[in-house]
This record gives sequence, C-alpha cells and structure tokens, in this order.
Amino acid sequence: MLLQLRQNTGYMDGCWAAGAAGHVERGETATGAAIREAREELGLALDPAALSPIAVMQRTDGTDNPIEQRVDWFFACDAWDGEPRILEPRKCAELAWFDLDALPERMPDYERTALAALREGGSATLLAVGF
Repeated sequence: MLLQLRQNTGYMDGCWAAGAAGHVERGETATGAAIREAREELGLALDPAALSPIAVMQRTDGTDNPIEQRVDWFFACDAWDGEPRILEPRKCAELAWFDLDALPERMPDYERTALAALREGGSATLLAVGF
C-alpha cells in the first residue's frame, strides 16, 4: 500500500495516510476527484476502470464544525501510468510502500479501518486514494 507522510497541513501531520487524498470539487464525482488528486499529488494517470471502491464512511470529530462532518470514499487501484513521486513537498514528507499486514503505527484510525476492509476483501491492490 502506498502511503504518504503528512506534514504542514494542520491535520494529522506526522501520520501516514492514503497515497493521494483531497476534497471533491464542485461538479466533480468522487471517482473524478481520486483521478485528479493522484495526478496532482503523485504524478500518476489513473483509468477510472482501474479504481475499485473499498469503503465509504461518514465521520465527525464530534463538534458542530461543518467541515468536520464528512463522508469519505476510499478507492483502491492496482494499475496506473507513471511512477509515484511527491509533487506537493510542502504537504508530503515521504512516500513509502507498506504491506496491509504491517501498516505504520501512526496513521488515522479511520484510514486503518478502511484498509482493514480492503485486507478482508483479499485484493492485491497497491494504491489507495481517499476523499
């Protein structure tokens, strides 16, 4: 699983998280956002047919802050064009590959839950994108 080490974002800095992640823009589908973010953050070209949804979850931080009332889509992808590289070095300190059975200790609990769904599904997927 390709994960990024977050930095300077103000959210979960110092944690390993989905290889590419972001927000759905106005008029964009979740799949479209996954493809765009993988291109912007990792320099990868994804075919929509190569994306497999693995989890959708609603989450909140327990406050009334509207931005913290979220629905996340997690996709797995096992084929892409290009080599993953850091294109946003201000936000990403490092990229690294992890086995689903040996994920890093410091990662968001909700992402660990989504990756457990992938592991239980038995897929050999290599890249996760979350939105």
